[in-house]
Amino acid sequence: MDYRTRIVSSLAQIGQPQWDALVGQQQEATPFLSYAFLHALHESGSASAETGWQPHYLSLWQDQQLVAALPLYLKSHSYGEYVFDWAWAEAYQRHGVEYYPKLLSAIPFTPVRGSRLLARDDAARAALLVALQALQVDGRHSSTHVLYPPPEQAEALAEAGFLLRSGVQFHWHNEGYDSFAQFAATLERKKRKNVLAERRRVAEQGVTLRWLRGAEIGEAQWRFFHRCYRHTYAAHYSTPYLNLDFFLRIGASMPQHLLLTLAERDGQPIAASLTVYDQHTLYGRYWGALEHVPCLHFETAYYQPLEFCIAQKITWFEGGAQGEHKMARGFLPQKTWSAHWLAHPGFYDAVEHFLQREGGGIEDYISELNERNPFRDPPRPS
Repeated sequence: MDYRTRIVSSLAQIGQPQWDALVGQQQEATPFLSYAFLHALHESGSASAETGWQPHYLSLWQDQQLVAALPLYLKSHSYGEYVFDWAWAEAYQRHGVEYYPKLLSAIPFTPVRGSRLLARDDAARAALLVALQALQVDGRHSSTHVLYPPPEQAEALAEAGFLLRSGVQFHWHNEGYDSFAQFAATLERKKRKNVLAERRRVAEQGVTLRWLRGAEIGEAQWRFFHRCYRHTYAAHYSTPYLNLDFFLRIGASMPQHLLLTLAERDGQPIAASLTVYDQHTLYGRYWGALEHVPCLHFETAYYQPLEFCIAQKITWFEGGAQGEHKMARGFLPQKTWSAHWLAHPGFYDAVEHFLQREGGGIEDYISELNERNPFRDPPRPS
């Protein structure tokens, strides 16, 4: 079919109605793919050319209708991706070959699985892959990377010549629990005892918690949360990726997907976590605290969101990148995927051999983790 290809540097060039209509047709459409979330990242300057995340969206059109798109960025570094390719970049540098700029399809600063090859139908998706392959070989980029696609899109990318890389995250599954106590009762005795002790320890320090949803989050709460967020990054000698303008923008444009959990003592807020959710999944989390309270991180960023999932009958809680400590709190390992194409034949072959070795290690790691299942009885298949 006759498609017109267009590189888009701002989602405003597409417009919210067309973008969200396309996203809404995808099987794995998350709130992070919405116009509200992505446009806020770009317009706030959090993900922009100045921060090394230059929007370079690949789009396909028929007449004036958007029929396919790939969220794509020109990257001048590898920060904020959660799938680490620093060793590849260093190898390029040692051999005098430029690794940046590279093409990256991902949601900036967000290690969440979701559709990447957005398309109206299979024909448009196939055409989008052809357009991506043409873009890859123009000689302007060292490589193309697609992070956290769903398995079927990872397979399509592999058929198009991409190398697949697997990773591990930890997700919690709601088995239809009526209460947190019912969930805790399913854990092995020692794990259950530790979870309940952590929650009790927070309460004994006079900390109370409350949920604010959507429009209940006012500017004062956003400013407080951003202070917490910045403080936690500073404590780890790092620079926060997201600014206050970004949080204010999503608070105004997508409130129906936002949950802010506030921790307070003596009527004053001391910590907060921000999670994003839809009907089926809660995604976590941005977190920060202005003072140290033992176990408060687990209460604010894990146990309160779990309670919310149970109350709202949300099926999944995706806890973010890495973190074996989540297993002791009922999160189980899940395999994730990324896809990588490198223009340099020698480096392509070297990375292919590296990923074959790494992939075997990931399988062994998942098997080892499953042997440490925290539940008294294995969960039912989901």
